[in-house]
Amino acid sequence: MVNLSIVSYLNTAPFLYGLKHSGKINSNEFNISLDIPSVCAQKLINGEADIGLVPVAILPLLPAYQIIGKTCIGAVGKVDSVMLLSNVSIDKIDKILLDYQSRTSVKLCQILAANYWKITPQFENAAPNYISNINGNTAAVVIGDRVFDVLHQFEYAYDLSEAWYNFQQLPFVFASWASIRPQRNEVIIQLEEALQFGINHLQETVSEIISNYPTHYPVEKYLTQRISYNLDEAKLKGLETFLSLLGTFNKELK
Repeated sequence: MVNLSIVSYLNTAPFLYGLKHSGKINSNEFNISLDIPSVCAQKLINGEADIGLVPVAILPLLPAYQIIGKTCIGAVGKVDSVMLLSNVSIDKIDKILLDYQSRTSVKLCQILAANYWKITPQFENAAPNYISNINGNTAAVVIGDRVFDVLHQFEYAYDLSEAWYNFQQLPFVFASWASIRPQRNEVIIQLEEALQFGINHLQETVSEIISNYPTHYPVEKYLTQRISYNLDEAKLKGLETFLSLLGTFNKELK
């Protein structure tokens, strides 16, 4: 049995469609759990997951890892679901609350603050229900489906993927499939074929799930125009650049 941990956000819907409908995944061989990104990472580290769709900022913390397949959760420019939300402009922010659900997005925000926006706010790890604490000069990183529910409440919304593209002229990879132990080739092939099936059936995915989401969620636009699923050379370059900047950033904190 292969334990698979996958992010439970809307952006993984095509992957789930492929796992369900491709005919490549046997429920007797794969055990699939839906988790927030930080839990996907922890399950991989703890050995509870054999393969996980994990925030890429966790990769340098693993003793060894293998990126599985050629799919990811990425974006080329705007992503719409990884935001710095605020009621003041970027130059007036003096504190940023960091979303507890994903390491990658908060590290991206810190790197952008230091290297792109050239601001030096205080950063604070946030607990659940932290969004209500966005006020005055306090902003927050908010990721995932929750963005669509709260975006209208704030004067300013900075799309971190768009900012990264303006900074580096590269796509951004938020999460990739990874394993810390070698996996059988047939497992990797089965998984890759299932995931690619989902990517190749985006409209069918939208039709299947759209009624499950509130009407203000931009399901079709988000899945077909914002999230970019293929881990191509440009995204690998973006990933390499991010991990290099992350390494420098972490050294400077010590």
